[in-house]
Amino acid sequence: MLAADQLTKWWAESALEPGAAALPLVGDLLGLRLIYNDGAALSIGGGMTWVLTIVVVVVVVVIVRAIRRIGSAGWAVALGLLLGGALGNLGDRFFREPGFARGHVVDFIDYGVFIGNVADIAIVVAAGLIVVLTFRGIGLDGQRHADDEAPAEPAGAAPEGAVPEGASSDGHEER
Repeated sequence: MLAADQLTKWWAESALEPGAAALPLVGDLLGLRLIYNDGAALSIGGGMTWVLTIVVVVVVVVIVRAIRRIGSAGWAVALGLLLGGALGNLGDRFFREPGFARGHVVDFIDYGVFIGNVADIAIVVAAGLIVVLTFRGIGLDGQRHADDEAPAEPAGAAPEGAVPEGASSDGHEER
């Protein structure tokens, strides 16, 4: 994911002019337009690049620590996408102008209302997968945690392992 993000950003910078009108791909719905974003998604937090850098570093550390506990393919994919997307944009923050930890992220996929990049797509897909896995009760360890709770026994039912009245523990009637 990190490689795909960085390669597409390299392509966008070599093929598109910053500030130029969007090159339409699917009418007004999708196009290509190169911008340098100093904020987060939807350019929220513009001018606070250093804060966003710290937040993303914390997210990366949490993901890397969580990797050891992954026991689910779904969580592996979700956290892999999230890590790749976070590292892709973090690399921009660290190594692009105007300077270390204040760099602007290369965005070039124009959705009409906002402009993003491949890392952003990976982050959004990861968030969707995390929501689905959470609602399905699948933990990071791959276990269905919603199934851990024992079902309530019907009223009047004998507890599991109890011997019915008049029977021996081997299942035969006592005489």
